[in-house]
Amino acid sequence: MIVDVILSRLEKVKRTGAGTWIARCPAHDDRSPSLSIRETGDGRVLLHCFAGCDVSEVLSAMGLSLGDLFPDSFEHSTRRGERRPFPAADVLRCIAFEAVIVVMAAASLRAGEALTPERFERLVAACGRIQKACAMAGVSHG
Repeated sequence: MIVDVILSRLEKVKRTGAGTWIARCPAHDDRSPSLSIRETGDGRVLLHCFAGCDVSEVLSAMGLSLGDLFPDSFEHSTRRGERRPFPAADVLRCIAFEAVIVVMAAASLRAGEALTPERFERLVAACGRIQKACAMAGVSHG
């Protein structure tokens, strides 16, 4: 199975449901898993890095190509497939680290410390990643 090859090339793989996993993204220095992996009913594999890595970067880091996400018997359909949001559990696992960044910045500000430009940029990136994860999960902001 295609998904087995992909999972064997990843670290910290954890099953999150039927046909879904989360793992460290090989395309960036991933301390906590941010790569969502999903096997569809027709054998295709969907990848999404919540930190923002492009699928081609992720595949290249694993020594794979875009064609490796599709089974050999896959026939292109003219029917447009339904886009399902990622499972909430995957999204929550991926943004947990980003939430810690936000809390750390808030604690610094509460203590009267000014954020360095680098820490401010990291806070902005964390907020952006949280918003993107919500959007990928199909959660609207109001």
